[in-house]
Amino acid sequence: MIITRTPFRVSFAGGGSDLADFYKRYEGCVLSTSINRYCYISIHPYFDENYTMLKYSENERVDNLSAIRHRIFNCVLNERQIHGVEISSTADIPGGTGLGSSSTFTVGLLNALNCYQGKYMSKGKLAEKACEVEIQKLGSPIGKQDQYAAAFGGLNFIRFHRDGEVSVSPIVMMPETYQQLQKNLVMFYTGDTRSANTILAEQKKNMGDKEKTENLKKMCALAEDMKQVLEQNRLDSFGDLLNEGWKLKRTLASGISNPMVDEAYETAIANGALGGKLLGAGGGGFLIFYCKPENHERLRVALRLRQFPFSFEKNGTSVVYIGDKYWD
Repeated sequence: MIITRTPFRVSFAGGGSDLADFYKRYEGCVLSTSINRYCYISIHPYFDENYTMLKYSENERVDNLSAIRHRIFNCVLNERQIHGVEISSTADIPGGTGLGSSSTFTVGLLNALNCYQGKYMSKGKLAEKACEVEIQKLGSPIGKQDQYAAAFGGLNFIRFHRDGEVSVSPIVMMPETYQQLQKNLVMFYTGDTRSANTILAEQKKNMGDKEKTENLKKMCALAEDMKQVLEQNRLDSFGDLLNEGWKLKRTLASGISNPMVDEAYETAIANGALGGKLLGAGGGGFLIFYCKPENHERLRVALRLRQFPFSFEKNGTSVVYIGDKYWD
């Protein structure tokens, strides 16, 4: 058996600039970190080699790869002609919650299959291949940030160049600042899940709107500012930058926020949070706030939402277990 562990991510600024309709014209960038919540993929030979068994939120047992209903499994397993295996996917969080679950799954699956086939692929190549599967082959209206965050891990500034290349630069800061940043961040689960594709499709369509494009440019500038304040070990303005970024993000598509999210956000600001945002494309999932530790309890009581503890993660996708090879 082979098991991979791939982290989910939290994006602080610049989300949406990783869509090709934007970065091919203006260049995009995001500031994000992977967190210690993971997707696990395990693979081993299936007892009956004439069948392939897939276990995720559903179970599929097929004798023909083309019959697989799960789009990503179907695409990747058919491309590599891997059959007669059992593959299981488990995760620390549900899908549709804004932490990059689909791309995290794809990166982890590719990493597991590479190990199973005895192939090596760099983290950059893993992310690139995951983008190819999701965006080019399956036509998902998503960007590139989640695949690179999941593959590389860590707190990074990720730039999306006009030619399609992606560069990942770790944020270099004092350990004390790194630890304080984590202490000042608190996350809550709204209880809602949603598909990001509808919101992202509208956002992609809106790239022809001058005002929305200008706002996305401003969001990229905020990501640059965040990078600078962290590398200068200044956290005093981080919350304000988060707040400004959320105001801009809400303008990009109609489904990004809703009355429940707006009310929760306003409540948080009134009870000690200096800034925050809804993670992912929008509509539901997780809210993250920048709030000094002495105000955390006040914030928890006021929001009455489930807090979701987390910490930063540095490793990215990893093979965490390789059992004995007992098949021919």
